[in-house]
Amino acid sequence: MTAPLLVIGVGNPSRGDDALGPLFVERLAELLAGEIAAGVIEVLTDFQLQIEHALDLSGRARVVFVDASLRATAPFERSSVAPREAADPTTHSLSPSAVLATHARVVGAPPPAFVVAIRGERFELGDPLSEAATANLAAALQALVPWLRSAL
Repeated sequence: MTAPLLVIGVGNPSRGDDALGPLFVERLAELLAGEIAAGVIEVLTDFQLQIEHALDLSGRARVVFVDASLRATAPFERSSVAPREAADPTTHSLSPSAVLATHARVVGAPPPAFVVAIRGERFELGDPLSEAATANLAAALQALVPWLRSAL
């Protein structure tokens, strides 16, 4: 059985605040362990979105992509995302909209999807998570866990 809600955290835990996507998913998995065990939510993490992630969208009612961002307003921004072909359609490092477009092309209409961009500040290799990013992660979890539960 495919869980109706998929949350994908994107980022590199070795690059400071770029760890926000995977950390969000890690903490979400702890907070929603019952929902995960019941098969109503699935969580994934990866360093970057790739063409293969389009297949992970099949059979979902909703998909949420979570990533760090230098441009997002603190603590985070949530927005819907629509399919859009990548300007440079390679097999590495796609945007959420390009993953949705790939799904549309290969499988059919993608599920409704959202991007959660958590504000980060430092992204250098070996940097620890910044204090600001830690606070932004906590705020995102506090606001988004009820929203995710309401989607189930």
